[in-house]
Amino acid sequence: MTIRLRLLTSLVALSLSACGGDSEPDANLGPQLLEAARAGDADEVRDLLERGAPVESRDPAGATPLVAAAYANHLETARLLVDAGADVNVQDETQQSAYLIATSEVGDDPRLLELTLEHGAEVDAKDSYNGTGLIRAAERGYPEIVGRLLETSIEVDHVNRLGWTALLEAIILGEGGAEHTEVVRKLVAAGADVELADGRGITPLAHARRQGFPEIVEILERAGARG
Repeated sequence: MTIRLRLLTSLVALSLSACGGDSEPDANLGPQLLEAARAGDADEVRDLLERGAPVESRDPAGATPLVAAAYANHLETARLLVDAGADVNVQDETQQSAYLIATSEVGDDPRLLELTLEHGAEVDAKDSYNGTGLIRAAERGYPEIVGRLLETSIEVDHVNRLGWTALLEAIILGEGGAEHTEVVRKLVAAGADVELADGRGITPLAHARRQGFPEIVEILERAGARG
């Protein structure tokens, strides 16, 4: 190769690099991306991604940058990561994914949930209790999130490892207040089985009566619950 040809090759390589040509992920940037995502530093996340930080980096607990951002409901950061190819269904060692986190860990705020649904969330994914996002949202008393999930193909009467459906969780673990009552109303309207008992044979209506939740009792009775 002549000196002139070597010089030309070098100039082409430099030009491609300056234009952001294809580059391999830089694993050394992974920990920095995780910390920036956890802090919600969107500018730093953007810079690290442009420099080749791997979007599916993992911390010792198996969390990806997207999972780290999701826990704090850092929406802009989460969107940057998803746009860069982050998988909303990847779970950490505790079986938490960005999608499942969006159903239960960010308050009754459906924006992160919507982002995950837009990018292929598996709505029937299960957590470590074999529970769905719907069960998680019902237990916390999040009517907005429950309502959005009920617009998907999610299984309304899935039973988790405790033997409870979303309806049972809203009653057993709820406080009978306005939020949990609205969750029960939405579940019943969506066709939840009001007779489906827990593992001990106790029905939703029996639980509501025992706990002194008159509004929930009325909703269930109007839906035909007997026991």
